[in-house]
Amino acid sequence: MSAMSVMGTMSDVLSIEHFDQVARLTLNRPEQRNALNRSLRMALAKAFRDLAEASRVIVLTGSGAAFCAGFDLAELAAGGDNAADAGADFSTELIPAIADYPGPIIAAVNGAAATAGFELALACDLMIASTAAKFADTHARVGILPGWGLSQRLPRLIGIARAKELSFTGNFVAADLAYEWGLVNRVVAPEQLLPAAHELADDMISSNPGTLVAYKRLIDEGFAMPLAQAMRHEADAALASAQALTGEVAGARKESLQKRFRNRSSDD
Repeated sequence: MSAMSVMGTMSDVLSIEHFDQVARLTLNRPEQRNALNRSLRMALAKAFRDLAEASRVIVLTGSGAAFCAGFDLAELAAGGDNAADAGADFSTELIPAIADYPGPIIAAVNGAAATAGFELALACDLMIASTAAKFADTHARVGILPGWGLSQRLPRLIGIARAKELSFTGNFVAADLAYEWGLVNRVVAPEQLLPAAHELADDMISSNPGTLVAYKRLIDEGFAMPLAQAMRHEADAALASAQALTGEVAGARKESLQKRFRNRSSDD
């Protein structure tokens, strides 16, 4: 991670910091456990849209003790919003903005990620969890069905039986068990969460920019296809990539890769 952020902005609900080519978004409603009121949903959607050209990797995290407690039920109960409108914001604004972001998105889950907050984390490309993180799907307890990917993404990550256990009970799963189940990539101490996320982001931006974007798209598109179709899709993409690669460019990239490995070996 860069020694300092080169630029930062903060609204009442969202902090945006830039570390060279990495942007960090911090949900900034700690007293409400970063619950997704309308202002935060809209601020997040705008940030992902704006950062599509301004950064190559995004780290998403929460302030205070929680990652995100889900929708702001107090706002819904007060009549400032309703479930249908809140769902529309999420499905037509926020989730598409996340899906359209071309680079990797790392969820640095610092605390509880519940229901819509769980869906927000699942919409990212991967998760790093603090030992204080925990995950829950409380849709069945609240009395509403998910509509932003939880019922489809979760079984694909951890298996259908484990997903049903989480969703049918509404129980929390702790970070260590989430790691065992394949829900998160790694678990680190709270003070190591952001450094670990940024170290991973820095590794990603050291890759070829165009290939990184194309690789993310290739994985996501192929994952939505039957295997045979996905294999053909990969073969077509590989052929197009190889045809576009000149010998001069290939040589330069090989030297860059060898230099990186030499540097890593000397660090060890």
